[in-house]
Amino acid sequence: MVEFLFLDLDDTILDFHKAEAIALSKTLTDFGISPTEENLRTYSAINKAHWERLERREITRSELQVSRFVTFLSAIGANVPGEAVARAYEENLSHGHYFFLPGAKEALDALLGRYRMFLLSNGNAKVQDGRLSSAGILPYFENVFISERVGADKPSREFFDRCTARIPGYAPEKALMVGDSLTSDILGGKNAGIPTCWMNPARKTAGNIHPDYEIGSLSELPGLLEGL
Repeated sequence: MVEFLFLDLDDTILDFHKAEAIALSKTLTDFGISPTEENLRTYSAINKAHWERLERREITRSELQVSRFVTFLSAIGANVPGEAVARAYEENLSHGHYFFLPGAKEALDALLGRYRMFLLSNGNAKVQDGRLSSAGILPYFENVFISERVGADKPSREFFDRCTARIPGYAPEKALMVGDSLTSDILGGKNAGIPTCWMNPARKTAGNIHPDYEIGSLSELPGLLEGL
């Protein structure tokens, strides 16, 4: 029986891609750069590659925050300072809090009081603080663990060990890690000896990382948990 429920935030509860597109469009416009679909796709690909490098511990978080914009601006031929764009983007993104994925808010309501819920995020602390507070979902969680404050990132065992050390009565066999990222959430749960549930709305193939369970949206989670 599951007692400890670990939930990712971005693209598990909140629609990060929508918030990202809006924040990036505003940022680029403010710096005189056209937020075309091609530019947004270019940034998204570069950003994804940088996060994957962070997960492999090839770069630090502070390097990621600026380097992704330096790389992006160079790729589109824009002669503007990467550090300034990075700061503006994070400020704009911190207000992109209100985009819940379909069924996510209802799922949180159904889970509240039945499980000890914890939020685990690799996102920037300042950005996540603003989004979580404005979205009004902090009361659902017993604790929120943001990697920048934890001092380690998903999928490392160190991240999960530091989080679970702060949970009274924690037992890994009674936990479930739920998230959309195979390389961050699912691999991280496996590294920590925690059963995992992959949120996979696009029904992609898992490849060589095998989650224990799979759902298409968070609205399916209460029913899954009832059967465990």
